[in-house]
Amino acid sequence: MPNLSRADLWSLEEYAEMRPTFRAQVMAHKKKRQVSFGEHVRLYFEDALTIRYQIQEMLRIEKIFEAAGINEELEAYCPLIPDGHNWKATFMIEYEDPDERARQLAKMIGIENKIWLQVDECDRIYAIADEDLSRDNEVKTSSVHFLRFELTPAMISSAHSGGSISAGIDHSAYSVDTFELPTAVRDSLANDLQSILKHH
Repeated sequence: MPNLSRADLWSLEEYAEMRPTFRAQVMAHKKKRQVSFGEHVRLYFEDALTIRYQIQEMLRIEKIFEAAGINEELEAYCPLIPDGHNWKATFMIEYEDPDERARQLAKMIGIENKIWLQVDECDRIYAIADEDLSRDNEVKTSSVHFLRFELTPAMISSAHSGGSISAGIDHSAYSVDTFELPTAVRDSLANDLQSILKHH
């Protein structure tokens, strides 16, 4: 499992120097790991680089430099790094107007379980949502969810052989018909799965 340790992180002083270059690198990388579902729903696929950036930013904002604090951030964020046989993503529902957002979130309960990905002709993969805690209640869903998509060896093989990746949402309040992910996103996601192939 790809993971991060304190050895992978810069000190606060080092990060202050490296941040402009590193941030530009991460922003370019993130563009290949975002998928929009209509105007108001977006998936941000995480990996070791995006999570390292989040941790470095948290350490910078909170001015954390002691080992215990750094380890806490690592423990919080490292589970969001894909394991080589899955994709992990932050799922965001985005409405600028607070009243409109509240109305829509009330209609969209359960949407995090209705989003799916599909590799070529394989079965659809529905997300496993919010394993850390429940982000729904009877009144509304949360605007942020953490998703995991588990792939079979056949799906991984297909993704690695250039198979297309499609996506959609089957929710009555926010339905998105099947669409194919752009090649750059497809290639970036296929790259997340490389590690499993080294063991087969």
